[in-house]
Amino acid sequence: MTTTLLTEDQRALVETTLDFAQDHLAPHALDWDRDKHFPVDVLRKAAGLGLGGVYVREESGGSGLTRSDGVLVFETLASGCPSIAGYLSIHNMVAWMVDHYGDDAQRRRWLPRLCAMDDLASYCLTEPGAGSDAAALTTRAVRDGDHWVLTGVKQFISGAGASQLYLVMARTGGEGADGISAFLVDKDDPGLSFGPDERKMGWNAQPTRQVVLDAVRVPADRLLGVEGQGFRIAMNGLNGGRLGIAACSLGGARSALDRSLTHLADRQAFGRRLLDAQALRFRLADMATELTAARALVQQAAHALDRGDPRAPELCAMAKRFATDTGYSVADRALQLHGGYGYLSEYGIEKIVRDLRVHQILEGTNEIMRVIVARGLTEAFE
Repeated sequence: MTTTLLTEDQRALVETTLDFAQDHLAPHALDWDRDKHFPVDVLRKAAGLGLGGVYVREESGGSGLTRSDGVLVFETLASGCPSIAGYLSIHNMVAWMVDHYGDDAQRRRWLPRLCAMDDLASYCLTEPGAGSDAAALTTRAVRDGDHWVLTGVKQFISGAGASQLYLVMARTGGEGADGISAFLVDKDDPGLSFGPDERKMGWNAQPTRQVVLDAVRVPADRLLGVEGQGFRIAMNGLNGGRLGIAACSLGGARSALDRSLTHLADRQAFGRRLLDAQALRFRLADMATELTAARALVQQAAHALDRGDPRAPELCAMAKRFATDTGYSVADRALQLHGGYGYLSEYGIEKIVRDLRVHQILEGTNEIMRVIVARGLTEAFE
């Protein structure tokens, strides 16, 4: 990552985050992946640097950073482990939503522990039958006096079982987006349970499970925002979440590119270093160019979100689609440049490839990102 265009504070932020990634993430990433270990103790060390509440206002206990700062943080963290960086992005998305949409009592209750990562958070939108068509979700919340009763199943939930807070989207009204509300559900609420940990291609250093709500009864003050606002809350949260995942793709791919440079410099074939072969240099040049272009788009989208630009959702979708496709492609080419060694787990390249593949699916599939961008392009003609 070039730091020439960063402010002095941003350069210091990148340096501090990079030290953390190199000291606490990179040395353990392969073991965590192999053992399917979720390093909660390391997450709490990250919180000590302010990484548990990146976007949360300082008066609420957070770091009060901008989205432009945040994409630097998550790219740098992902250079150590994309899986852990990806979970931290999701946790921070939820923390921002509580800070932005919560009332004073909700912020006081949840944010200090979320920012310290004494409590972890999960985002619960996707269901077994409602993925890309999120407005079709069927989890229902029924008002019963001073409580809401939630029933349904959420699918592919990162951190499920380990998290204390679950931000759950549930239907309180009729069909469509306007009938959805957002709720804060505690792990200890009776009726909440979890499916088995999913066996996945990547992201093995964090749990992914179903969240099962069997008549979970929560007080009325657990409604986040106002009734019927849940879908808008969910989508606004995802604008930032998409930038986080895009940045994680850049960080993982950048690590793969750096490893390729070292590998090609160390390896010889036909009497010379592989790094001296022009064909391979051209491949490296293309990989670096594509990552730089993707980073510029992510930063443009982050600036737009910081400014409240009306085009920010469209730019976030562009950035997420382009950066996650580019990141995976660069990592896959890095594996090829390693030859047979790239296919061995001990070199770490195949883990990056596996971890980055899911980024093209989560926080809205890249096909849905194209729908969002196309809608922005064509709305004047409809």
